[in-house]
Amino acid sequence: MLKYAMIGMTAVVLAGSGAAQEPLKPGPEHKLLEKLAGEWTMVMTSGGKEFKAASKHEMTLGGLWLSGTLEGKVEGRKYEARRLDGYDPVKKKYVNVWVDSDLTSPVVTEGTYDAATKTLTQTGEGPGFDGKPMKHTWITTFKTDDAYDLTIRLGDVKEPALTVAYKRKN
Repeated sequence: MLKYAMIGMTAVVLAGSGAAQEPLKPGPEHKLLEKLAGEWTMVMTSGGKEFKAASKHEMTLGGLWLSGTLEGKVEGRKYEARRLDGYDPVKKKYVNVWVDSDLTSPVVTEGTYDAATKTLTQTGEGPGFDGKPMKHTWITTFKTDDAYDLTIRLGDVKEPALTVAYKRKN
């Protein structure tokens, strides 16, 4: 009997706490992420070589997260990636998690947006080309509503390890 009473009280407490909590709503920072929603063609450049891919991004989970997929060919083999971008109001930073078919560990970055330069700069850690953890710097530059660039630097090297030009599909 005590067992059923405890289950009943737990249900009442959980139901009461859920009813009092307001659902989270996207803030003004999510509008920046929303600009990335849509279908994109991509030209990736690394090591003097150019590769083409396509990506699709959509706002999801109540408009709090941008979820993206990427598919293309790199040196003749299939390449796939997934991304998840959001805004952490506690840290007051944009956050990103990236995984792809060349990684066994995620790249996790966070950073801030400079409205004057239309640039989102994020730093964090992820695997380098040798698979060992290293610093990542991701710089997203919003050129127009239909084009943006991503520059990725590894370690403290100023030269980009990868650049990506995104153009919105019509």
